[in-house]
Amino acid sequence: MDHASIATYLDREWESSILPVLQSYIAIPCLSEDFDPDWAKHGFIDQAMELLAGWCQGQNIAAPEVLRLPNRSPLLVLDVPPFGNPSRSETSALLYGHMDKQPEMTGWREDLGPWKPVREGDRLYGRGGGDDGYSVFAAVSAITALRRHDIPHRRCLILIEASEESGSPDLPTYIDHLSGRMKDLGLVVCLDSGAGTYDRLWTTSSLRGVAGGALTVKVMHEGRHSGSASGIVPSSFRIARHLLSRIEDPETGQVLIPEAHINIPEDRRREAERTATILGDGVVRDFPLVNGMRPVSDNLTELVLNQTWRPTLCVTGADGFPPVNSAGNVLRPFTRLKLSLRTPPSVNTAAITQRMKQTLEQDPPYGASVVFDTEQSGDGWVAPSTEAWLAQSLERASTAFFGKPAAVLGEGGSIPFMGMLGERFPKAQFVITGVLGPDSNAHGPNEFLHVPVAKAVTACVAQVLADFHAQC
Repeated sequence: MDHASIATYLDREWESSILPVLQSYIAIPCLSEDFDPDWAKHGFIDQAMELLAGWCQGQNIAAPEVLRLPNRSPLLVLDVPPFGNPSRSETSALLYGHMDKQPEMTGWREDLGPWKPVREGDRLYGRGGGDDGYSVFAAVSAITALRRHDIPHRRCLILIEASEESGSPDLPTYIDHLSGRMKDLGLVVCLDSGAGTYDRLWTTSSLRGVAGGALTVKVMHEGRHSGSASGIVPSSFRIARHLLSRIEDPETGQVLIPEAHINIPEDRRREAERTATILGDGVVRDFPLVNGMRPVSDNLTELVLNQTWRPTLCVTGADGFPPVNSAGNVLRPFTRLKLSLRTPPSVNTAAITQRMKQTLEQDPPYGASVVFDTEQSGDGWVAPSTEAWLAQSLERASTAFFGKPAAVLGEGGSIPFMGMLGERFPKAQFVITGVLGPDSNAHGPNEFLHVPVAKAVTACVAQVLADFHAQC
């Protein structure tokens, strides 16, 4: 492979062909179904899907198919035939991404916005560019780069889903629907992960799972003046705070559900130590801490392990609270909190979700009405051992297109699709990578795509696909 020629080609394609369409995609508020239950009526998912499919059609590697099964969000499929010299193996590659988005979130810079694409140097701001709108462009253009340079590749199946940000509830149905086309997978490339830095190729070795739901504590049918009710009626917030202490130590943040803990494998501890060494204070620097704020530990390796192999609880939303500037002296009738419990990669999250429900609802203080409405849980994922050809390919790719060796890290987030595929294709090799590096702030304000990294990751995928064809 002529790495310089591949890089030049992809740079031109990104600047002339991809980025204009990606900016149009950013402008579409195609929220995932959990955040827009009327997505089908609003039409933004379909609008964005047709935009992406139209661009794919112009690349002439395969006819894009937008599948629409009943009561499911659409799925974009490209079944790309093999190219060039026949391979000694008939196994195929699967390339995965998603195009649904998280909600707007507050706190965007005055001149930015979630649906306002803005290019500033290396950064393309706007919701969904890096998570995960770039993925279809990277997958397709990696293949076109090989074909333009007469480099053979095996059959590639590209899947771009529209429900990942809701936990991929629609994807299993599509996987069953496409099972006949997915029997021979030897390589899975997922383009929806993160990067520890922007100076090398990062691949993901593990993903945490997620369990959670909404905790509702109700003490009255309507609010009452706090001067008369307080001292007689217990605060719903105080009860909620007490219930949370059943599943999390409020002093240390340690999750108190035994099933949510595992013995961290020794090789993962060593991996976390290597990651901490590469990142240094970047382990913490990515987070915009207020002045005087400290992380939960001074040990960088322990922080990496906390983020990737230990359970953590977050309260991510609340109902029942009026805004501060309009809050009267009223004892509120209820408190509702959305809970998100990140779980280690190899535990059963469904069992943990049920234990959360049992622990929170049993013996409610003062006989309050306590209900925990569970959400669909998602198991984590642990990568299989990397075969020699793939390890060499990743190293070759990172050195060629980034100028530094590849690196590996665990991720604190979830990609539900990986767990599904890991179970169905235990012999496949996995490359989980992405562009979400420091400050990229996926799901938050001022989210951006780092354009040079997107180009380099695309080139690295091309290298891996070429090496997948060449290996026995």
